[in-house]
Amino acid sequence: MTVWGWIEIGIVVAVVTALVKPVGTYLYKVFEGKKPFGDRAFGPIERLLFRILSIDPRTEYGWSGYIIRMVILDFVIIFFAYLVLRLQGHLPLNPVAVPGMRPDLAFNTSISFGTNTNWQAYAGETQVSYLTQMIAMTVLMFTSASAGLVVGISFMRAISRKGTPYIGNYYVDFIRAIVRVLLPLALILTIIIVPLGVIQTLKGPAKVTTLEGKTQEIPRGPVATLESIKHLGNNGGGFFNANAAHPFENPNPVSNLLFLIAMFLIPASMTQTLGRYLNNSKQGWVLFFALLALFLLLACLTYTFEAKGNPKIAKLGVNNSAGNMEGKESRFGVSDSSVFGATTVSATTGSVNSMHSSYTALGGMMLLAGMMLNVIYGSCGAGMTNILMYVVLTVFIAGLMVGRTPEFVGKKIESREVKLSVIALLAHPVTILAFVALAVVVPSARNAVLNRGPHGLTEIVYCYTSAVANNGSAFAGLAANSGFYNITTGLAMLIGRYVIFIPMIAVAGSLAQKQTVPPSEGTFRTDNGLFAGLLIGVVVIISALTFFPVLALGPIAEKLGHLF
Repeated sequence: MTVWGWIEIGIVVAVVTALVKPVGTYLYKVFEGKKPFGDRAFGPIERLLFRILSIDPRTEYGWSGYIIRMVILDFVIIFFAYLVLRLQGHLPLNPVAVPGMRPDLAFNTSISFGTNTNWQAYAGETQVSYLTQMIAMTVLMFTSASAGLVVGISFMRAISRKGTPYIGNYYVDFIRAIVRVLLPLALILTIIIVPLGVIQTLKGPAKVTTLEGKTQEIPRGPVATLESIKHLGNNGGGFFNANAAHPFENPNPVSNLLFLIAMFLIPASMTQTLGRYLNNSKQGWVLFFALLALFLLLACLTYTFEAKGNPKIAKLGVNNSAGNMEGKESRFGVSDSSVFGATTVSATTGSVNSMHSSYTALGGMMLLAGMMLNVIYGSCGAGMTNILMYVVLTVFIAGLMVGRTPEFVGKKIESREVKLSVIALLAHPVTILAFVALAVVVPSARNAVLNRGPHGLTEIVYCYTSAVANNGSAFAGLAANSGFYNITTGLAMLIGRYVIFIPMIAVAGSLAQKQTVPPSEGTFRTDNGLFAGLLIGVVVIISALTFFPVLALGPIAEKLGHLF
């Protein structure tokens, strides 16, 4: 274990902690129309788009109207991406004559990028044209991140209101998220990473002469613009099949550090946005530090397990002091790779700079655990929705413990809110485990597993956990580009997105209509350390009880196999 590894964790935590309040405040002002920084530049663009699209920013909708508009727009965008993927062979900016995708792969890919998952069952540099990378992949990285962001905003807005059925205007929020948040941040990050070595060009593959005197083609393209929104929007995926392990995507430790910060920037800042909506900054900090504790636990354990190295190599008497370097880039090493892996599963980004399948049994289990928790900051907006789902359940459990009706920010949590939250909560594990069970009994799905035994089961579990959590990272070792996996993971992504969003927005609509009740001596406060500890306990216990059996059959059994 190196000093740099712990310093890197410290830098990420320090920078993100310093930025969450200004960024969270900016987000609040953007979505409440309070003329935030840059209004002179972005205001005219925003108003022009409203006029062109005939959107009245003063019109608001109830929870059903809000979510219906989101789903319709999402599916229109997904269908557009599907057409582009199928027809890319006949479209311009295709220097290597990439043909159109198969129907099942196009189905999977369009849903993947439309749901902010960005799972890739294809090699980007050989199976996607430049035009597709720009107008399908990159554009959907903006739209899907915007959709998730505004769902979180609408929930926070709803619980801050009293006695109204309205939670906002989806189209207004959607446009503001892109124009005032994602585009400016992506532009800034793009300008920073290009000088670091992330390429940006429309030229075809570079032809070079190797040391043996042979000619080799090196793929390239408009990479930097995709990489910036990929990390800021918690999208994942990659221009190249090697993802963020490719030197054209992530050339050095500096770019690696910037991407780590970018992945957490918006999701972590949403906690302070919640504090602004509730007019209680302390509430936001409680959630921030509770989630930070979970992340630090995950990152430190992942780093520790990987730094110990592969036990099989140690048994051979080989020097293993560098840690488990299998599947990791030498320019990053164990420290950068472990922290990046823990971050990508915590922020549900799916960008990877190492092969997760090559992690130690317990190191890989930590990465799985991050997605199974599905609440450590999470992605833009969607993460906050998951967090508030657990907050509702924690408040309910606390209410049972003190023997009174549970309350959150002065609003009573009743049976309707609890039932809807439980539906959203159960959608995650039930979908994962159901598809895993299906995959292990279908012969073609079993044959796609390249590693037998517990590790092979872990590959299948990781695949569907990544899909349902809308993460998109891959464990590798699984031939997922088949009709079975393309269709089932596509369905898993849709369920993981909408079967959580819809009931939680219904909860938001219900809370918006309630009046607040004044606090009393029996009120269980949610802005202190006690609540933070209880929230962490509820998250860990629920996830452990749900997923422990499958983890016992996968990574835990694999670890025990190494010991005996």
